[in-house]
Amino acid sequence: MLRFLTAGESHGRALAVILEGLPAGLELAAEDIDRQLRRRQSGYGRGERMKIESDRVRILSGIRFGKTLGSPLALLIENRDWENWKEQMSPEIPSTPLKRVTWPRPGHADLAGCLKYGHQDVRDVLERASARETAARTAVGAVAGKLLEKFGINVGSHVIRIGSVAADVSGMPWKSVQDRAAESSVGCADSQAEAIMMAEIDRARSQGDTLGGICEVRITGCPPGLGSHVHWDRRLDARLSAGLMSIPGVKGVEIGLGFEAAGRPGSDVQDEIGHDGRVYTRKTNRAGGIEGGISNGEDIVLRAAMKPLPTLGRPLGTVDMDTKEPSRAARERSDVCAVPAMGVIAEAVTAFEIARALCEKLGGDSLSEMKRNFRGYQKQIERT
Repeated sequence: MLRFLTAGESHGRALAVILEGLPAGLELAAEDIDRQLRRRQSGYGRGERMKIESDRVRILSGIRFGKTLGSPLALLIENRDWENWKEQMSPEIPSTPLKRVTWPRPGHADLAGCLKYGHQDVRDVLERASARETAARTAVGAVAGKLLEKFGINVGSHVIRIGSVAADVSGMPWKSVQDRAAESSVGCADSQAEAIMMAEIDRARSQGDTLGGICEVRITGCPPGLGSHVHWDRRLDARLSAGLMSIPGVKGVEIGLGFEAAGRPGSDVQDEIGHDGRVYTRKTNRAGGIEGGISNGEDIVLRAAMKPLPTLGRPLGTVDMDTKEPSRAARERSDVCAVPAMGVIAEAVTAFEIARALCEKLGGDSLSEMKRNFRGYQKQIERT
């Protein structure tokens, strides 16, 4: 089974990853991961932290001479900002008491985490709850993406909404959408909407506010048969939805038509089936590439909605946890808009879930064995 764990705090020494279950023989270099880490850090509306960090991964184990060994892959992403936080984030007991953070932010894990774990200092929660942890998951997704490439599967994303500004890419080929989004400062393929989005971000920054938005993720080349209908926790749509919902700030996920399907008659929702003489086809893709918890061979189309970030330039009202008196929320460094970065992270969590389902379907301890099993499965599909 492909699985991973991450460790580390936002201002701690480093983020660490253990990724287990990769097949032996997969070509992988640090630059493959660094490329995705750079994408995560870019985007209009990012904050001061991105000026400090320049994320680079160190591969500690699991690779020899540029190829995976089949043993656990250990990755390390050092936090450059650790130098400024050694005292506050030290594992050792400080010589003198440090000032605590006692003003939880509305919309953040601050208060709920303190209540759950009995903490008296909000920093004990916010450091791990921070979206900084997603750098580690982006690294995992980069590795998963390299595995998917070997089977002709591609994961891409683009921003379709920031604040009140929506993009229109109707009729645009997916390749063009990807190319234009990659060149955009906000990850948007609609150049007119891009300019208005940037103006909205500037306006929010000047008002001490933040903005959310929506990104769309598309998986192309995915074979039918990933996931399963037989148990709830093996359904591919459930696993992908859970992955996207685990991204900090994401409050909604759609697949295919999503919520729009609830307002249509069944005849205008289901995808009619055809056959081209070799494989089964669909006239439409309203299901978003998944039926009954199983991929059906069409593009998998997902959308994730991210709320505005809870750290505001003009903090909202809260309560001081010591005095229980009204106060203003703590002010941490933050972004004005992280939706473009969320798109990169959404690609990463999606790539991992697809790679995990692919490993389950094909089995095999080495890449060559997986490929051999894949060829056999393709022949089975053509005979069915």
